[in-house]
Amino acid sequence: MLKIVLRNLQRTRTDYRCLISRTIKQNLHTGAVVMANEKIDKEEIRKKLTPLQYHVTQEKGTERPFTGSYNKVYDAGTYVCIVCEVSLFSSDTKYDSGCGWPAFNDVLDQGKVKLTPDTSGGRIRTEVTCAECGAHLGHVFGDGPPPTRKRFCINSASLNFIPHEKKDES
Repeated sequence: MLKIVLRNLQRTRTDYRCLISRTIKQNLHTGAVVMANEKIDKEEIRKKLTPLQYHVTQEKGTERPFTGSYNKVYDAGTYVCIVCEVSLFSSDTKYDSGCGWPAFNDVLDQGKVKLTPDTSGGRIRTEVTCAECGAHLGHVFGDGPPPTRKRFCINSASLNFIPHEKKDES
């Protein structure tokens, strides 16, 4: 059915990229309702985020090392995208790499992030973006600890931390 619709749109030269499916889902960690694949208005994002968060996630910026709010946080919980609240990283895979940004050796689900070659700044790196909303998160390098040998070097400004609920010890 979708192929037929796309063929018809191509015949009429309509820009089908502006037609976006709206699938409502609920984030399991935050309870927030998110519109999957919905085109996100940049001005709405700008209103929601701080200037640094906007610069990092929408303009592929980088926060200064050792300044991020989650660099030294090791509490149990889940790190979610600051823009769309999709769960990205677990505190179980977070470690101190000494690089000045939160570092993880794996993602919660490979489908939650997109890895893209990045040759900006005269370097060859791999950019990490949120697969849901396209927000820039950081970069991944091959110098992490076993078993993955990956270091997902992620800007604190692109994340929100959702602590795990503590079990009652009574």
